[in-house]
Amino acid sequence: MIDLKLLLENPEKIKKALAKKQFKGDLDGILKLDERRRALLFESENLKAEQNKISKEIPKAQGDDKTKLMEQSKELKEKMKGLEGTLSEVQAELNAQAMMIPNPPLDSVIDGKDDSENKPIKTVGKKPEFDFKPLDHMELGKKHDIIDMERGARMSGARFYYLKNEAVMLEFALLQFVMQKLMSKGFKPVIPPVLVKESAMFATGFFPADRNEIYQVNPKSTENPDNDDLYLVGTSEVPLAMLHADEILEAEKLPLRYVGFSTCFRREAGSYGKDTQGIIRVHQFDKIEMFSFCDPAKSEEEHELIRSVEEEIMSDLGFHYQVLDICGGDLGAPAAKKYDVEVWIPTQEKFRELTSCSNCTDFQARRAQIRYKDSEGKKHLVHTLNGTATAMGRTIVAILENYQQKDGTIMIPEVLRPFMFGKTYIGK
Repeated sequence: MIDLKLLLENPEKIKKALAKKQFKGDLDGILKLDERRRALLFESENLKAEQNKISKEIPKAQGDDKTKLMEQSKELKEKMKGLEGTLSEVQAELNAQAMMIPNPPLDSVIDGKDDSENKPIKTVGKKPEFDFKPLDHMELGKKHDIIDMERGARMSGARFYYLKNEAVMLEFALLQFVMQKLMSKGFKPVIPPVLVKESAMFATGFFPADRNEIYQVNPKSTENPDNDDLYLVGTSEVPLAMLHADEILEAEKLPLRYVGFSTCFRREAGSYGKDTQGIIRVHQFDKIEMFSFCDPAKSEEEHELIRSVEEEIMSDLGFHYQVLDICGGDLGAPAAKKYDVEVWIPTQEKFRELTSCSNCTDFQARRAQIRYKDSEGKKHLVHTLNGTATAMGRTIVAILENYQQKDGTIMIPEVLRPFMFGKTYIGK
């Protein structure tokens, strides 16, 4: 949720910023609602003051004067009751509309309507060269019996799969390698819950905008009021952000950095026809996620640090990659600034997103009431940032395709070999 005070004080600045995100909401309508709310609040306070005055006069009055004052007090109470109901309705409508306003982008965010206008700002490494026709990851997965889409679809439907044999070893090697790296950099390891309450989805900004992407589990209804009504997370960003919900953190302990590992779930509702083959875009996947709570004055610096960690992992794995500066029109609701890191996929002859990192400024912290106390005892909202350290499925795709050999084997990246039980390649 944005700071409505900023909208009220400088509406044109906020409108201009949100235009970068292609936001089409009625900000003027929200301003009028807030104006009405303040008018109702002012009227309510005046009635309350008048009622308090009469309450003090009643014990001193006698006879008809006392009766008259008591009738006036009763009328004021009825007016106040009706006014409070109206004020409550206006406040609820204002809150609902405010929830629809995305986080305004930072001034450094580039203009652009969609992902076609994202800007490459850095390219590292060289494309792998093959003296044979490379196979795609699904052909390699079937050849070496490490990815089974057919049985996954038979059991659970499209976009589900079994990861098997050396591919499983690869995932756990990636987990060990990346977790050790991040822990050495001060990130605290967490395995969070993957079922969360609706309030957590709203607090982190995934609701209401991305509700159609989220799986709901055992929803409550009139017939089943005792159901759990929980949601499967599409990223451990959600439970990591809520780790300090409604807490006041110590300023001297900031930044608080966490790295979470979890299975994630996405409906991929808007991706019909996209990446229907293979495991690049699936409904269930594992991911290592970085999350940071930091001093607002240092959040842009923290964002660059998280990006540098993502790049370090890409370089250690020997990938040819590029970094994209994400334009305003391609930013999600919570993000004020975002980078994507894309890796070269040989058989597709293009870069594909492997990780991303976002600065959400105080957007999530305001909804989740995550604050810190400064040296003077004043409380302020923290800034929250997140970044994918490793999306397991997509990273395995990149390894299989980039490290395949002419004899059909797949070399294991050197940094992962200590975790592969002596294996240096996949295949006979």
